[in-house]
Amino acid sequence: MSPDLALHRAIFDHLRADADLAALLGDPPRVHDETPAQPVWPLVVFGRAETRPWGGLDGEGLEHALTLTALSRFDGAEEARAIVAALRARLHNADLALDGWRLVNLRVTYGDVFRAADGRDFRGVIRVRAVTEPI
Repeated sequence: MSPDLALHRAIFDHLRADADLAALLGDPPRVHDETPAQPVWPLVVFGRAETRPWGGLDGEGLEHALTLTALSRFDGAEEARAIVAALRARLHNADLALDGWRLVNLRVTYGDVFRAADGRDFRGVIRVRAVTEPI
């Protein structure tokens, strides 16, 4: 399995198993690879995923930069802020098992909450940095 897919699956499963996110996003938590055609609000969507070589022990490691977006239609930014905080708490320094790869580290490097361009919705964005090495 590719390291990108292994990391994505591990993060996806980790988020869907979280009780705090279930309280905010429904049970199981509404975490999606892309926005559904008819979404149920609020939800989290995986976004951009970048990968670049990282030296590691044998020069075969990879550095990943992932973006997750919380989508909210709550009257105000409170719900988006709560989701971003729960995502950060769940992911920062998480120890995840990846199929065929070792997770060296996982860190939340950025978070932002803002009103969407439509003026009605709120977005919460987090960026995650992960480093993986082959087993």
